[in-house]
Amino acid sequence: MYKSAVYKFHNLPNILVSSFTLAIASVTSFASLIAVMNTAFAQEKNIPVCQSPKPGEYVLLVISPTTDSRNQLRRALPPELKSTTCKYLNDTVTRIGGFTKIDDANRWARYVNSIAGLSAIITTRPGQVAAAPTQTLSFQPQRLGNGFAVLVDYFNRPELANQVKQAVGGDVGFAAYGQRHYLLATYTTNQKDAYSTLKKLSERGFFAVIVDSSKVTLLRSAVAVPQN
Repeated sequence: MYKSAVYKFHNLPNILVSSFTLAIASVTSFASLIAVMNTAFAQEKNIPVCQSPKPGEYVLLVISPTTDSRNQLRRALPPELKSTTCKYLNDTVTRIGGFTKIDDANRWARYVNSIAGLSAIITTRPGQVAAAPTQTLSFQPQRLGNGFAVLVDYFNRPELANQVKQAVGGDVGFAAYGQRHYLLATYTTNQKDAYSTLKKLSERGFFAVIVDSSKVTLLRSAVAVPQN
């Protein structure tokens, strides 16, 4: 009886044996896929929240939601730049810190965008925010109060002010910071609002930064935007 069963099994048509083998392989592959997905989900769930910058430090946050994008970014970066994976708002990002000058952070943001095609956000740590400053902004140069200023590098192209105005849905100012001029996209004491504006501008291709507003000099509260 046993020999007969073995004989019958060995003499099954090749197509049935192949189908049986394929079915086993498919189940194994599916199980492997589930295991990989569960591992990836667990790793994604365990990603820590990004650490705040140290006082005086500029941090680059590169939006890199997939493992491939993060590996691509690390291959493009020199080993001396320390990077970590963390959560920023609802995004998975690669955090690159250690910059002490805004120009250095800006330069690396451009590099990341051109080499890896990834959007970068630059953030810093403003000083202690006090009560909301009164925003009686005039046309006379004056220092902004404590809070957050989102600045846009306009690359000596004043016409970008119109695009920034459309992006933020309000007036765009003109300001000086670190011996350079920028468009002032927003000035606020609300950190989340500042980060939201920064993210919106970065997603639209602007090189925007968030800085300690007490170190920003307002030159004009609203830039005259030429009408087409």
